[in-house]
Amino acid sequence: MSALRRLDLQSPAAESAVPVDTILRGDCISTLEKLPAGCVDVIFADPPYNLQLDGDLHRPDQSKVDAVDDDWDQFESFAAYDAFTRAWLLAARRVLKPTGTIWVIGSYHNIFRVGSIMQDLGFWVLNDVVWRKTNPMPNFRGRRFQNAHETLIWATRDPKAKGYTFNYESLKASNDDLQMRSDWLFPICSGNERLKNEDGDKLHPTQKPEALLARVMQASTRPGDVVLDPFFGTGTTGAVARRLGRHFIGIERESAYIEAATRRIAAIEPLAEADLRIMTGKRAEPRVAFVSLLDSGLIKAGATLHDARRRVAARVCADGTLAAGDISGSIHRVGAAVQGLDACNGWTFWHYERNGGLTPIDELRRIARLGIERAGA
Repeated sequence: MSALRRLDLQSPAAESAVPVDTILRGDCISTLEKLPAGCVDVIFADPPYNLQLDGDLHRPDQSKVDAVDDDWDQFESFAAYDAFTRAWLLAARRVLKPTGTIWVIGSYHNIFRVGSIMQDLGFWVLNDVVWRKTNPMPNFRGRRFQNAHETLIWATRDPKAKGYTFNYESLKASNDDLQMRSDWLFPICSGNERLKNEDGDKLHPTQKPEALLARVMQASTRPGDVVLDPFFGTGTTGAVARRLGRHFIGIERESAYIEAATRRIAAIEPLAEADLRIMTGKRAEPRVAFVSLLDSGLIKAGATLHDARRRVAARVCADGTLAAGDISGSIHRVGAAVQGLDACNGWTFWHYERNGGLTPIDELRRIARLGIERAGA
């Protein structure tokens, strides 16, 4: 991964360039509009929550709670917040690849408004993920439930989007061979991970834990992908991207946050390439049709295929179908018919002659896949 760098988006050379591993200083909407269309694989957005705080919040001992009261979280009305949300989402949608996905995190103050606007703009929601906090802040006034979670919306650019990344097998394997659920348990950012200012106070009020961003990237990106964060803050997205071998683009307007993020990301040691391998399954492999085996010469028309015990046989036709007596069709249809079943995986049922024995034709499919992958390398 290249070092953290800067790029002047006003320069002619930057018109088609993708400023990876860069923090862009400026307003998120106007800066997004200067980026090339369709240039990022994933967007992670942690927009202002518009908390609508009414006065200071104190603990029972009367000490003041360090709440989110920064200017960037202040909007004069819900209408103003909605207009801002619509504008940045439109700009973000333009830079997202057709195969890309977007993650937006929020609290009950804003996430429902954000989700509604996303659907109005054409985004297609794949999941809502609940981040359950192991150590949430108490509700000091005792008039509501303790707010112990935040919600992430994961969506594609439009309802017909295909080919987006979801590392299902890898996530399942890391979760003790159980499907990864949509409720994630992580502590809030604290300890040495929490960035502090010179007075020892939190540098950013809503800094997200790196474990949360790591889960997002491990779920929906591959090494080398570009992850955009239009509300970069202190650079959690950039730090995790650098560690996991992804590229990032950060947009931030606050100088103090940019300086802290720059130092933080520069100190990250990327993982070795061998440690970034993503476990994949059949669904992630290139699709190979049976006729492709004929096209590539791996099997010839007229060849005879058998089941594993040589109880039934079928001949390979020139058009890539099989024929067994009066039955003809795909490897799956014919395999099911000769067994009297409704369905069959023809790739594992049918075998071909090899060195005096029988080998599943799935081995030929594996060889064909290797050829496809080498051709695309």
